[in-house]
Amino acid sequence: MDPVNWMERLASHYEVIRSQSPEEKLIILFDIDGTILDTRYLVLTVLQAYDSAHGTSYFRNLRITEITTHEDNVRELLARFGLPAADLEGIAAWCERAYWSPDAVLWAHRPFSGVMEVMRWFQMQPDTFVGLNTGRSEAIREETLDCLNELGREYKVRFTSDLLHMNPGPRDRNVPQVKAAGTLQFQRAGYRVFAAVDNEPANLAAIAGVDPSREIMLLHADTIFESQRKALPPRSVSGDVYDLTQLAQETDLPRHVQLVWHGINDASNLSQFLASNVAWGEADVRLHPASEQLVLRHDPLNGAHPCRQEDLLLLEDVLESVGASGKSIKLDLKEGGPVVHESLAALRAAGFDDSRVWFNANFHVLGKEGFAVLQDAYPSAIFQVPIDAMVPILLSRPEEGLECLEELRSRGINRVSVKWNRPQMSRLVDQLNAWGFETNVYNVPDLKAFLKTALLQPRSITSDFNFPQWHYFGRGSGQEGKYHEYAITT
Repeated sequence: MDPVNWMERLASHYEVIRSQSPEEKLIILFDIDGTILDTRYLVLTVLQAYDSAHGTSYFRNLRITEITTHEDNVRELLARFGLPAADLEGIAAWCERAYWSPDAVLWAHRPFSGVMEVMRWFQMQPDTFVGLNTGRSEAIREETLDCLNELGREYKVRFTSDLLHMNPGPRDRNVPQVKAAGTLQFQRAGYRVFAAVDNEPANLAAIAGVDPSREIMLLHADTIFESQRKALPPRSVSGDVYDLTQLAQETDLPRHVQLVWHGINDASNLSQFLASNVAWGEADVRLHPASEQLVLRHDPLNGAHPCRQEDLLLLEDVLESVGASGKSIKLDLKEGGPVVHESLAALRAAGFDDSRVWFNANFHVLGKEGFAVLQDAYPSAIFQVPIDAMVPILLSRPEEGLECLEELRSRGINRVSVKWNRPQMSRLVDQLNAWGFETNVYNVPDLKAFLKTALLQPRSITSDFNFPQWHYFGRGSGQEGKYHEYAITT
């Protein structure tokens, strides 16, 4: 078993099955407790609820990392506290009743890091579905769906009742048989099951027993489990990190999301961009005070990080290179006035039409007059402004925020831009889409953040593309004199 590359193995297996069955409905089955949900948080919540209900403080200082036993083995955990036998038994019985109460099912859970992103990625693939195959009792179907959909909301993950197979009997009765039956049920419903993820070895063994063709990849979530590890089928693959960067490939990205290579302000970064599959490159444009030429530079030319004039790229030269490559240009205009007019002259000289031009600037830098000049020259181009300062209003007072956005729209702004690390990013992107505003997400720092952003499906993503995993070695824009550096090892 390979504990490191289980997501890579899954990606390869999915690709093989998809190539074999391009028209079939494919499905990956996930267990819930211990696989999607980290049940340690359930145990901690219930134990602390016991303290609250009984006026005790046994578990006040209990930390999540100290919970190393399966939720059904709570007596083993309680034994560490030196409790009298009678108290221990009473607490254990109380916890077992509380575990699956409606309140606990709805509010006492937390997903493992990365698992929601992995499920979202599969849900975005053509004719590919995520099913749930759980030992939970049918009696808590509604609560289970409510809990998972609430947890999945910010990741745009949605679970439906028709893709949830549950235990027809009491919870945890005959669970391996339930898992095998669930697998067969999804197959009868017309799905080709290509993988099953479960933390219990015995469950994977049962699924293997109904898979004579051995095409279901058996993925063991190596978390906390009750059955013996030796029950794992030899062909299973184990792992404990849901790493989207090991699963997703560049070719899997949504086609309608425009990608922008940030900061093609130096020869090395420009060369990396031109050699990539990324269609748009962003250049930061300023007017050099001495030469009165348009140069590419993120920071002010008279700022804390000086550079030699001969090291600066000229806008006209970069436009010539980008134009010859057939790629498109995004100009981040750092200054107004002559920068606006001279940028337009350079674009015209390089032969760019509206479909290959994108302007970004702070509205207060160009003003309505500056944007009007750009729009007269390239009426069908993209006109974008950052709106980070408006985000608190958009989320807390949406009607007031919408008025501000409508004012921008009346000035010809057809795209807005927000930083990647904003809280409630999914909600924000959804709200902007609902209002009819295309959204660009920028300042995306690495491949993991980039893939998480792509799952939200904004209209565009601007990134440094410092993704060595994809053989992209973007340097960044040079903000504050800083660049990404790489060490090539042999």
